[in-house]
Amino acid sequence: MTGVIVWVRVWVMLLLALSGLFTSAARPPRPLFPIGLLGGRKNVGQSSVTYAVDYFTQVIDHFSFRREASFQQRYLIEKRYWKGAADRGPIFMYCGNEGDVEWFAKNTGFLWEIAPSFGALILFPEHRYYGKSMPYGTMEASYKDADSLSTLTSEQALADFATLVIDLKKNLTAAASPVVLFGGSYGGMLASWMRLKYPHIAIGAVAASAPILQFEDIVPSDTFYKIVSADFKRESASCFNYIRESWGVIDKIASKNGGLHDLSTQFHMCRDLNASWELENWLSSAYSYVAMVDYPIPTNFITPLPAYPVREICRVIDSLPEGSDILSRIFAGASVYYNYSGQAECFQPSDPGNDDLGVTGWDWQACTEMIMPMSSNSSNSMFQPYDWDLEGNIQYCMKTYGVRPRPNWITTNYGGKDIKAVLKDFGSNIVFSNGLLDPWSGGGVLENISSSIIALVAPEGAHHLDLRASTKIDPDWLVEQRATEVAYITKWIAAYNSDKNLQGTKHVLKNFSNVQ
Repeated sequence: MTGVIVWVRVWVMLLLALSGLFTSAARPPRPLFPIGLLGGRKNVGQSSVTYAVDYFTQVIDHFSFRREASFQQRYLIEKRYWKGAADRGPIFMYCGNEGDVEWFAKNTGFLWEIAPSFGALILFPEHRYYGKSMPYGTMEASYKDADSLSTLTSEQALADFATLVIDLKKNLTAAASPVVLFGGSYGGMLASWMRLKYPHIAIGAVAASAPILQFEDIVPSDTFYKIVSADFKRESASCFNYIRESWGVIDKIASKNGGLHDLSTQFHMCRDLNASWELENWLSSAYSYVAMVDYPIPTNFITPLPAYPVREICRVIDSLPEGSDILSRIFAGASVYYNYSGQAECFQPSDPGNDDLGVTGWDWQACTEMIMPMSSNSSNSMFQPYDWDLEGNIQYCMKTYGVRPRPNWITTNYGGKDIKAVLKDFGSNIVFSNGLLDPWSGGGVLENISSSIIALVAPEGAHHLDLRASTKIDPDWLVEQRATEVAYITKWIAAYNSDKNLQGTKHVLKNFSNVQ
């Protein structure tokens, strides 16, 4: 997400995930995080890229013929590497995530690095209802109610992408130029779904950290938090245990007179906590985000972080002197995520959200089609145990938007169940990449489905790191993974051109035969 991840109301209240909205019937909504955004902060170290900004007139509803209402969809385009229509210069399109498209463009260095060698045009269309692509002109009007939000769906977004590409190729007289899709996190899901839904438009897709299986009755609902917990436990069993024990300590202190004030002081909050769950969500978000971006290199993708930030958090937690109280350890560990630069004077227990990063729109999507069950199992998790509560989710969505979630719609629309057997028969040309440190990998495709639907699995990888810009200190496995992705893209384009050349030869021979 990036992509991005990708990537907020302190997972709004990512991830913690697109998820179960209630930790229990008595508690407030559990953080719902836009999976592609990886956090609620603006990136402070964006790649230097150049592009033109343009707008395309899209219909608001692709699947109704009753009205012709339209809106302006923003897209970014870079033609300086493109070798042109005559040479079938390819089009590399990133499927815009749940946020401002410029943020994703500046954090997807892989595309910009490989485009010159392919002579590719780069295209970043913005997802409807995000950034500046508002169907009813303004965010206020577009997000007014369930009626105005009704066309905020992945299916409409894919139709936007397809329509834009067809029109662009027409204007460039580039009907024969092959299109390769890219995306990270939710963008990766869109890229894979678009390849399956629109194979006549795109010849292949690189779907990084795309949890297309994180839906009902496919993977266990406790998968996400199980992986986060395993990331911490592999670094330090004592760190894992300190975190697991901390929730009870927090609740015990919070139950006392003045306890919330004491917790607010100890954790340097900018205001007093209203309830213990605010602090618990604040901590859970930190642990989940660092697991997602547990990269082998320092980054400032979502906030300045060291290499292997999970390891660093555990080092800090374990390094306090013997006898230190557990919450002092927890605060020191959380500060690695929230204050690695050392510049923060206090912390907000909850973030009102940054809609450049898609909080409000994702809340709607998580109430309609993107229903990703989440739970925490006390036997394998360092988080508080809770069950997936679909009914609580429904109540929240009915109260907030007046809509009922459809847990089975995504798998009805795009598939997912028994995916190996199904896609082996009709799918092709998709690379699914996942890093096993990323908790979203539990909902990803981790095994090859066929000779052309490939799973690239990096045991030391995290959330769509392969789409990030390369650095001089990238580990060998990451360099090799990107090279493998390039090899598949090369293969797809070569096969496409070979087929086009064959068809061209047949056409010439047919005409020659007619002349004879």
